[in-house]
Order: sequence, then C-alpha cells, then structure tokens
Amino acid sequence: MATNYTEEQVKEMTASYLEEPTRNTVNNLAQQMDKSVKSIIGKLSREGVYRKAVYKTKTGELPITKAQLITELAELFEIDSAKLMGLEKAPKQDLKMLVNGVRSLKCE
Repeated sequence: MATNYTEEQVKEMTASYLEEPTRNTVNNLAQQMDKSVKSIIGKLSREGVYRKAVYKTKTGELPITKAQLITELAELFEIDSAKLMGLEKAPKQDLKMLVNGVRSLKCE
C-alpha cells in the first residue's frame, strides 16, 4: 500500500499544528507539502490532533437557535415550551432580550 506521508512529514505536520492549531496552519502545511487541505486535515484527524474550529457568531458568541431560546424561556417560566412555540416567528434578538430580562428578574 502506498504511503502518502513519510514519518518525518507526519512529525513535522503534527508538531506545527500542535504549536498553532489554526486553519491557517493547515493551509500552510498543505502548500508546503503539496497536498490538499482535506488530505492534511484527514491525516491530522487520524493522528488524533486535529480539532475542528468552533463556530462563533459575528458578536463572538456561540450560536443559539430560536427553539433553544424558547425552551429556556419556558423553563424560566416553568411552563411547557409547546405553549410558547408561536414565539419562533419573533426576531432572535428580541427573544434573547426577553430571556436575559427574565433571567435577571429570577436572580433578584
């Protein structure tokens, strides 16, 4: 079976990635080794070192769905979330403000 990477390449690749685990590092490795980005990611994954980047919103928060906000709101009010499902048509920002407002009232 043909080997795509030498042991030296694997060591260099994992060391570089562990030093700076970013997509930019993967892109640089792909260019240096004349391999595709997918190939580099695949090898790093098989080596157990690759970690997928966590998606964040423009504001730097972890994404949350309207359904999750409605479920949290239902929990705060201690009611069945099905009774609030009409709220899924409300703007997400408004739902966030409502959840944060109710949270702050519960803390007082």
